[in-house]
Amino acid sequence: MATNKRSPQSAPRWERAVVVGGGYAGLVTARVLADHFGEVVVLERDPVRPDTGVHPHIPQGYHAHALLAKGGEALEGLFPGLRAELADIGAPVFDYGERISFLLPTGFAPREPVGVSIQTFTRDELERRLRQRVSALGPVRLLAATHCETVTGSAPGRLDRVRYRTAGSGESVEVTADLVVDASGRATSIDRWLTDAHLPVSGKTVIKAKITYTSACYQRPPRDREDGPDFDVAYQMAFAPGVPRGGVVLAVEHHRWMCSLFGFDQHVPPTDDEGYLDFAQTLDNPRLAEQIKRGTRQGEIHRYTNPGNEWRLHHKNPRWPERLIAVGDAVCVFNPVYGQGLTVGALEADLLGRLLARRRGGASGLDGLSRAYQRGAARLIKVPWTMATSSDLMWAPGDQPLPARFAHWYNEHVFALAVGDPDVWARFVRVLNMSAPPTLLFHPAVLAKVVRRALTRRTR
Repeated sequence: MATNKRSPQSAPRWERAVVVGGGYAGLVTARVLADHFGEVVVLERDPVRPDTGVHPHIPQGYHAHALLAKGGEALEGLFPGLRAELADIGAPVFDYGERISFLLPTGFAPREPVGVSIQTFTRDELERRLRQRVSALGPVRLLAATHCETVTGSAPGRLDRVRYRTAGSGESVEVTADLVVDASGRATSIDRWLTDAHLPVSGKTVIKAKITYTSACYQRPPRDREDGPDFDVAYQMAFAPGVPRGGVVLAVEHHRWMCSLFGFDQHVPPTDDEGYLDFAQTLDNPRLAEQIKRGTRQGEIHRYTNPGNEWRLHHKNPRWPERLIAVGDAVCVFNPVYGQGLTVGALEADLLGRLLARRRGGASGLDGLSRAYQRGAARLIKVPWTMATSSDLMWAPGDQPLPARFAHWYNEHVFALAVGDPDVWARFVRVLNMSAPPTLLFHPAVLAKVVRRALTRRTR
């Protein structure tokens, strides 16, 4: 197994960092911190070991996950050789356009190369590999079965003292850190920490879009090894208001399918085998039901309901404290149907690494880092947030905001064009994978096609 070495920047610049939460976001952040701090303490509330994958406090971990192309590049930069390591156990790497049976609301997308390479695997295996690598780093100390009781300040305007207790220990431990990272997910206690320190709680933006995932893993039949299907992903997109059901089946490591069926609001996929298959057979992409019927289920069928999107606006908090930052779901929870969370978490870690590298030789040290990071993270979040919420707003009854209605209208035309136009489809794929900005879909060549189609339809 490949290991990560401290970057060649001589001795660590700062003494200690504490990461509250040892899930995906906490692990990728700890990887970056290990380049700059003499000690990185990771507090994980579950009794995990280095070989643990998904653990109980990550309910969404049992479901299909997507690491978009941009996220895959960022993760490979943080963990060199990770892609090959996963490929060695059967996690396929492929061109997004060639090996995906993608059903848009307007029909099946073209099956042609688009130059966007992705890899599919389970979150269970991804977290296991990351945890093994991060645990092997010299500066990292991963404390399992450890609860963070509170975070306080050593001086006004700071939150840098962490008090925690490990299961079986008689008393709490308090440490002062040069940097504290909240990676505790959507159940974060950050509002309490701020309130107890007499600091304002950050505002929130919430866009509701209740979606229920029901997922299962299937062993593929032996004959698939030589004569398998011509796809590694089969997907049906849900789209307001007329397509409330969707699903995805991914080829993952150890010759298995990871299948997630999802539905908005009252369209809840069942958790029994018969009902699960029946739900899959209501989809217009028949490949999902076909693979469910052909495979042998492993483990349980899991269900998870996500109420929507939530963004804590720390970058707008006028008294955001020094020495504290928030990452991953602790700052922004995305509707998982769009597969943006893992990618944004990797990009946030990369951002933190770049900010720390710039400050290593500066006189200011970590002063001002917290605010600079939260502003930078907000810029990373803005595009995927806008893409996801513009679509989710269309599920709500009543008057939707004009920008959301325009985005929905424009997307409908893009999808209709993409079915028969490989160039439009390739542009959409690059935007979807965060490899290009959304403006790529407003290029004059695409805009002219959308306007022409809209005018033609109106004339008819």
